Amino acid sequence: MRLSALLALASKVTLPPNYRYGMSRPGSLSDKRKNPPGTRRRRVAVEPISDEDWHLFCGDRVEVLEGKVVQVIRQRNWVVLEGLNTHYRYIGKTKDYRGTMIPSEAPLLHHQVKLVDPVDRKPTEVEWRFTEAGERVRVSTRSGRIIPKPEFPRADGIVPETWTDGPKDTSVEDALERTYVPRLKTLEEEVMEAMGIQETRRHKKVYWY
Repeated sequence: MRLSALLALASKVTLPPNYRYGMSRPGSLSDKRKNPPGTRRRRVAVEPISDEDWHLFCGDRVEVLEGKVVQVIRQRNWVVLEGLNTHYRYIGKTKDYRGTMIPSEAPLLHHQVKLVDPVDRKPTEVEWRFTEAGERVRVSTRSGRIIPKPEFPRADGIVPETWTDGPKDTSVEDALERTYVPRLKTLEEEVMEAMGIQETRRHKKVYWY
């Protein structure tokens, strides 16, 4: 595991209590433009869905016109499908330039899509069950087959389960190793001690009367 990935796991974005989730990743620049500090946007009423009833994850194959889930926003019950339900918008628009028009996928609600059974490629209802080993899995109610969670890559394109450390990657053991020992000496005193420098100067006596 790379050190950058390890630091990303430790850093979490602190969100205000009335934060309004959208299509932008929390903490990104586009999200800060839509949710500037000190402002409160109108709260959106969202029907809560428990973990037992939520069964869609990034990388799943679902049916609307059959597409692939590329983004899941649980706080709004949204799923975004690759290349479906798209609209066009301009980016990089300035005073002298009209910008570049790009396609952008709009989100769909959770109940508007159905998971596709990999056995017969047809939409199916899903329920959560436990295996004999105690693992919580998704099971198709029609075929009874287990639908495993897809290995969806992160934003940097890395699949943690298939990542192998390279020669320049910092191992987890080296990253977590505690090498600094707190001391009462100042930085200058530590440097002088490490380099073998002896302080031979002496302060002159100063009289304040």
